[in-house]
Amino acid sequence: MAETEPTETETVRPPSGESDAPSAWPGRVLGYLRGTTYLLGSVLVFSLLTVGTVGIIAEIKGTWHWAIHLESTISYMGVFVAGVLALLLPAAVLLVLGRRVVDA
Repeated sequence: MAETEPTETETVRPPSGESDAPSAWPGRVLGYLRGTTYLLGSVLVFSLLTVGTVGIIAEIKGTWHWAIHLESTISYMGVFVAGVLALLLPAAVLLVLGRRVVDA
């Protein structure tokens, strides 16, 4: 006999006997929080790498043109890094506290 394909609602629902346990959501939230924290940390590292790269180029070139690039890059990155840190620090604290609560 030919099997019919499941409908959309059957594929969304868990198999019989299983349900979405209410205790599963803290782990899912912490997973998203960990991903967000890692993403913000990576953005912070790459922005600092950009400033360092421009600084090295400015030092090697030694011209006023590259000095201006370095000054403007540091100025803009300072504002950007402050914004990233304003998001990263609370996310990291929530992640550490959440791991302690869930693992305890």
